[in-house]
Amino acid sequence: MGWKIFFGFIFFLMVVFLLGVYWFFPEAEFMIGERHSNFSLSSVGGGNMQFYPNMRYPASEISYKIYNCPLQKKNNMELAFDIVSNKTVLDFYPIEVNEEISVACDSKQRLEEGMFIAGEGGPTNITKTNNFNVIVRGKILLIKESECKNPNVAIHELLHALGFEHSSNPNNIMYNFSKCSQNIGEDTIDLINKIYAVLSYPDLSFESVSASMHGRYLDTNISIRNNGLKKSDKALVEIYADDKLIKEVDLESIDIGYGRQISLSNLLVAKLQINKFNFVIKTNFDELDKSNNAISLDKK
Repeated sequence: MGWKIFFGFIFFLMVVFLLGVYWFFPEAEFMIGERHSNFSLSSVGGGNMQFYPNMRYPASEISYKIYNCPLQKKNNMELAFDIVSNKTVLDFYPIEVNEEISVACDSKQRLEEGMFIAGEGGPTNITKTNNFNVIVRGKILLIKESECKNPNVAIHELLHALGFEHSSNPNNIMYNFSKCSQNIGEDTIDLINKIYAVLSYPDLSFESVSASMHGRYLDTNISIRNNGLKKSDKALVEIYADDKLIKEVDLESIDIGYGRQISLSNLLVAKLQINKFNFVIKTNFDELDKSNNAISLDKK
């Protein structure tokens, strides 16, 4: 029993020591922009900065709501939004319902592997398209109040909600242990500006098209998807036998990442000699890429 008491006493001393470090030795002063803190320690490339490639919200204007947080944490979060907004093309605005980023607070301290957890954050709903992993919803949970001049904990969790992973560089604000001397790396800012430089347009495209003839009648299956950054308006699908229009189909609006399946049977083809069938998505709105709005199938 003696050794159990001994090791229990050692464990007690370690906990007391950690609490002392936590409460009586705050981090050094937090300075943003004093150094260019690259995301990765490697001088070649930046590594995988995000959880998935090209993670972003549909638009550069991102809504948020802060739920029942103490005044200090609320102020820190709002200041974090301002700092990231001032350094990038992003703009954050408060909203009462259906926010894209939800911010909550927790007063209970958490210990994991001998370290206090300062906060949690990240995307909670992601839609994958051909070009982007679109963040539909994100969350932030602030646990520990920052002891720094600037709200490094809130900035760290906000960047998580924007899709950014932990950094391997101790000087970067995305390092998994918080220090006041950490800052936002220029490569992080550059990547945000690059990803959000793409305008928030829909992008309707053909996923697959098949067609078969029996006599003078056409059967076809068409799959269309919205790979853009905005819900599409109504559109029209046109089917041609060479240059002769044989069918128009109304296409309802499609959400980001979603699609429509169109199956048609026994379409009369009046033209006798046919070289190919042409399928066209007709839209009256801007898209990311209109070159994928047409596809041709050679008649065999």
